Amino acid sequence: MIKGYWVLVLHSHLPFVKHPEYDYFLEEHWLFEAISETYLPLLMNMKKLLNDGVDFRLTTSVTPPLAEMLADEYLISQYLKHMDKLIELTEKEIVRLKHDNEFLPVARFYNKKYCELKRFFVEELDCQVLNGYRYFSNLGKVEIITCGATHGFLPILSVNKRSVEVQLKVAVETHARHFGKAPNGIWLPECAFYEGLDDLLKKYGIKFFFMDTHGVNDGKPQPRYSVYAPVYTPSGIAVFARDLHSSQQVWSSVVGYPGDPYYRDFYRDLGYDLDFDYIKPYISPDGIRVFTGLKYYRVTGYTDDKKAYEPDMAYEKTVSHGIHFHGERVKQIEKLQPVMDRLPMVVSPYDAELFGHWWYEGQDFLYNVFVEMDKQQLIKAVTPMEYLHMYPQNQIITPCPSTWGADGYYDVWLNEKNAWIYRHLHTMADKIEQLANKYYFTKDELTERVLNQMLRELLLGQSSDWAFLITMGTAVEYSTKRTKEHIYNFNNLLAGFLANNTDMRLLEWNEYKNSIFEKIDFRVFASKYVD
Repeated sequence: MIKGYWVLVLHSHLPFVKHPEYDYFLEEHWLFEAISETYLPLLMNMKKLLNDGVDFRLTTSVTPPLAEMLADEYLISQYLKHMDKLIELTEKEIVRLKHDNEFLPVARFYNKKYCELKRFFVEELDCQVLNGYRYFSNLGKVEIITCGATHGFLPILSVNKRSVEVQLKVAVETHARHFGKAPNGIWLPECAFYEGLDDLLKKYGIKFFFMDTHGVNDGKPQPRYSVYAPVYTPSGIAVFARDLHSSQQVWSSVVGYPGDPYYRDFYRDLGYDLDFDYIKPYISPDGIRVFTGLKYYRVTGYTDDKKAYEPDMAYEKTVSHGIHFHGERVKQIEKLQPVMDRLPMVVSPYDAELFGHWWYEGQDFLYNVFVEMDKQQLIKAVTPMEYLHMYPQNQIITPCPSTWGADGYYDVWLNEKNAWIYRHLHTMADKIEQLANKYYFTKDELTERVLNQMLRELLLGQSSDWAFLITMGTAVEYSTKRTKEHIYNFNNLLAGFLANNTDMRLLEWNEYKNSIFEKIDFRVFASKYVD
């Protein structure tokens, strides 16, 4: 008998990175790693669940920048080159390790894995990851939700109200273009909420969104069932909040499952371990050692003397951990049942890349959680809309401004390291709004092209990823450069436009390189003529 419900939420996002000026660009590999280690394994396991007759549901964002990259012909071609190199490397490794009984099985494992991934990508998905998401969405197994157009941090962007509206409107339109229907829900970038945002979400057809625990628990009035039932905002938008217990079991490498000694160690990689001349063709062409994705060691423990990775043993751990996770949710739900007028709901949101990329076996863990749920029939996985259909009457509260970042509020994205970004973004937003109003009825093709590209540069500059990475001290140089690049492009195009002397080479190059949202129309930023 079903005692409660589980809402699994995966936030699938990467910033838009495309560098056709280079044959190899390190940051493009963020996408390639996510495809190979997260998105394809997820889709393959969903297919396995379907073939095995196991019922499952999950909710996943596919953010507009990620969707645009996954559909980009240039990036797809680069990904196929990347896969071919990895397969070549695994073949060389099998030869190198032919007399090594400890590591040869790992090399063979990787060779088989990458060959299967490429076959699935090419033959079953026709080189389009989005085809897989569309397939499971059409079956009703997956609820695909959107995000901000470029994952902009909405509370700070709200200095210019049109910035927030455009982030939402472009996101909804892009989602509909890629998936054939408007999204029911949204993953607010960084789960960042501010009072009044729900009015705009309603305007653009959003029915639900997610928040961190304190965003709901600190709301007014206090929620009757904490985070174990949805609440409505004053505008009637449903809010689902994170359950901390299930999050910690998976997020934490200290007390959570990923720290198990038999799981693959993330940091030991062939790109750093092998002789330079041997590994050189598979790392950065300038000789900088980088991760290849081939990692031969398991976590082992707090020691430098790591043991060889054993894929079969690691998989068995995902079975036992899947059973344990399910059992803990059953205990949790049984405690909640007596104090609720409905079957409880546990919401478990995670970055999608945690499963497969950071925690290599994470996708198999999810598979085995679903297998155990289907076997025991005590908890049922549902989407937010399914739960709302079962329980349409919910408490109305005003959520608390919050994020899911460190300390729970806005300071990760606005501090002494990154505050310089926003004066430029606010000025750019004000300027494009003025120009959108002034040239709303223009028929001049060049004017439209220039203003459309200026809007793309603004949206790309608004990505919260750059401010986040600067704060975290990760990829600081690249994040700073990208932010300044979009500011420069915007201002250069603006200066040329105002002087009636557009730099056509710059315009054409930016249209090709920063090609996100091909059909975008600058008029979306107008405040005089757009509702």
